[in-house]
Amino acid sequence: MKASRPASPAAPAAATDPGQPQLPEIEERLREVEELLARKTAELDAANKELETFAHSVSHDLRAPLRAIDGFSGILLEDFGERLGPEGQAPLRRIRAAAQRMGNLIDDLSKLALVSRSEMRRETIDLSALVREAVRQAREKEPDRSVTVDVAEGAVVRGNPRLLAIALGHLIGNAFKFTSKRADARIAFGVDRRPDGPVYFVRDNGVGFDMRYADKLFGPFQRFHSASDFRGTGIGLATVQRILHRHGGSVWAAAEVGHGATFSFRL
Repeated sequence: MKASRPASPAAPAAATDPGQPQLPEIEERLREVEELLARKTAELDAANKELETFAHSVSHDLRAPLRAIDGFSGILLEDFGERLGPEGQAPLRRIRAAAQRMGNLIDDLSKLALVSRSEMRRETIDLSALVREAVRQAREKEPDRSVTVDVAEGAVVRGNPRLLAIALGHLIGNAFKFTSKRADARIAFGVDRRPDGPVYFVRDNGVGFDMRYADKLFGPFQRFHSASDFRGTGIGLATVQRILHRHGGSVWAAAEVGHGATFSFRL
């Protein structure tokens, strides 16, 4: 009689670590994290909308008294300037200049806020055409200046035309401003074709700046030159950086005191 083969032992059940979270518990934790993230996102969106509404209201309410200060100071200078004499006129001129500077600052802050609110609709854009328009506007502001401007053609990208027009307006405007003390002012817009993608630049032969402070260049209200030498609010480059970041790009600068500056960016 043939002996029967003993049955194969059943495979042992997979051992479980009582301290290790199981799948249902992990899924429950993930749901809790997602719900928390959704709540925080909604709270952040609500806070941003409240902040935008507040900023818009404040900027609107500030403009009216500033216009009054500037307007009535101008009336005093025009109607009573002779009676006031030079000593009386000087403080009024300073009041007007301060009111106008505050108005410009409010306008620039509003533009900076607009960058964050604008919908990012992208389309094919001719950057060269935007640069030429920025140059035209800069020349209109200073019709008596002679500035040589070279614009590379064919710089076509995908982006938001309104935002990129603002960014290039600031870069070209700065180039005009900081070459204002040179009789041979030169500005160039170009493209550096690199293996990892094109780099666009705006270059000038103006006053430049000290590269030791370059890390502060794109911060709001940062100024490397006195307001008496070059007007401005210190918001322009912060706006440029935010616009390029919204496009997934970056911006940086290289300069030498007395030998101009180059602002380069990627999109």
